[in-house]
Amino acid sequence: MPNILITGSNRGIGLELVRQYAQADWRVYATCRHPAEAHELHGLAKENGQISIHRLDVTVAEDIKAIGWALEDVPLDILYNNAGVYLEDDYLKPAPGTIRYDLWLRTLEVNSLGAVRVSEALLDNVAASDMRLITVMTSHMGSIEDISIPGSYYYRSSKAALNAAMRGFAEALRERGIGVLLLHPGGVQTRMGPSDGIRPAESVRGLRQVIDAFTPDQTGLFFRYDGEPMPW
Repeated sequence: MPNILITGSNRGIGLELVRQYAQADWRVYATCRHPAEAHELHGLAKENGQISIHRLDVTVAEDIKAIGWALEDVPLDILYNNAGVYLEDDYLKPAPGTIRYDLWLRTLEVNSLGAVRVSEALLDNVAASDMRLITVMTSHMGSIEDISIPGSYYYRSSKAALNAAMRGFAEALRERGIGVLLLHPGGVQTRMGPSDGIRPAESVRGLRQVIDAFTPDQTGLFFRYDGEPMPW
């Protein structure tokens, strides 16, 4: 049975990732910041014994160490870095002159450093598996080529930084046979996404197909959920 660890799995795309991978007979390690409040996730775990729930705040060193200890001898075929935040009021804000640098730093801490910290901590687990794949949920908003409107400075910069860091990670991990795949889920109807977007189930089905089709020569590349290559 293959193993997957998913961060930010209590709602939205993360929750749907848990559902679909468990239904496909994967062993799922579902992590989130506040497990006691993750009622839908607990519901899935009650229905499927292949799901276990673990506390993990990707910005807290003690949490990252704890998940490493808990999974010390567990090979992870896929490490899915999904956790993220969007702390701006809307896509056109903040306007120059209203930037909250504390929120910008928090966004970078979660969206950029968080995924790198978790990936670094669990490298040996990934290396011990058959698939040996690290996936990162990023966004078209992190594509510098795709910026055509103002705003979303915190989120855009955090995803651009994540893309750059994980592209470098991909090169560093080639010799260990670990692949890195950057994924854009599309505009999805979640708390962070557009109300007129696609359903999480559709996005995750597409993401899983992209992952299933992954080959080592694609390491470090950036794809949309429907398989379309994304610009940097």
